[in-house]
Amino acid sequence: MSENENSQPFGNDDTTMQKPLLLEILADRNLNPGAIRLRSGPDGIEAVLPFLQDPLFPERHDGFPWLADQDLAPELSQESIDAFLNAGGAFAPATSVQHVDATSRPVLDDATQWLSGDWYLGPPQHKSHSQAASRILALKLLHLVATDADTCEIETIFRQDPVLAYHLLRLVNSLGVGMGRHISSFSQAILILGRQQLKRWLNLMLFAANRDDYRCGMLLARVTVRARLMELLAKSAGLDRSTQELAFMAGMFSLLGVLFGMPLPEILPPLKLADGLTDAVLHREGELGFLLQASEKLENGDASVVEELQTQIAVDTENCNQIVFESHQWMLAVVQNKREAVDA
Repeated sequence: MSENENSQPFGNDDTTMQKPLLLEILADRNLNPGAIRLRSGPDGIEAVLPFLQDPLFPERHDGFPWLADQDLAPELSQESIDAFLNAGGAFAPATSVQHVDATSRPVLDDATQWLSGDWYLGPPQHKSHSQAASRILALKLLHLVATDADTCEIETIFRQDPVLAYHLLRLVNSLGVGMGRHISSFSQAILILGRQQLKRWLNLMLFAANRDDYRCGMLLARVTVRARLMELLAKSAGLDRSTQELAFMAGMFSLLGVLFGMPLPEILPPLKLADGLTDAVLHREGELGFLLQASEKLENGDASVVEELQTQIAVDTENCNQIVFESHQWMLAVVQNKREAVDA
């Protein structure tokens, strides 16, 4: 999951674009991430078009549409409608999107194509032994990586979980860093990946390791957007690389309580996190706490947070829109990689 620090941003250079870009991840009928919905009416289409039309936009992600409500069409010019459709967007009839906030497994209407709401933020329906074992081992690995444990200790944990081991080797081999040869040793894989990227990957695996939990696909999408968004906000605010990494970690850890169905204060102590990171996740305190609150507001469609970002960390609407878009693009890549791993 490395990032290219030299990559050019999506979107145009039109500084007059000031419509906030507010997005929602929708689930498909299988309760997996299936679409991205524009929350902010006609303004949402105006805000997203420069990004979807940009030649630097790398992929269209077939089968994962950018949706606007069909009721918005009469409020738009034919030119805007054509531009949105040509850029990969689609209009969704009201009957095709079902909203559910009840924190239990949703029951879909016959006409439902997409599912909105926070239904997946409820507690796990049941906890299988294999699910609990994989996530406990992933937490142990996070602790070892965070405390700079010897590679042999980390390797021992991987040998205990074939799922984690498979995904580690698959990730490293897919990066194309093996100099023409595949990596089959855990120690080689850990060395090539590096401790920081290993830590980030383990965070993602916590949310992707369980096939029995109907929430995990949407939880992975939600937490990936949040973590990446916080990292990019920290970068745009001029914070150093170490703080950007902490921002990513704070976004990831903020949903561990939902994942495990346990209070966060019971989950975090074994990880021995820095006080600032713990304060941000548990109490929304400090600069990381502010970024976490801002990310949560953006997730919930609260446009007022854009003004807070401008005031607190000098991130204007244009920069915020770019960050929101790139965070969702990064999420799509993560979700796509997970699907390919499951199908392999």
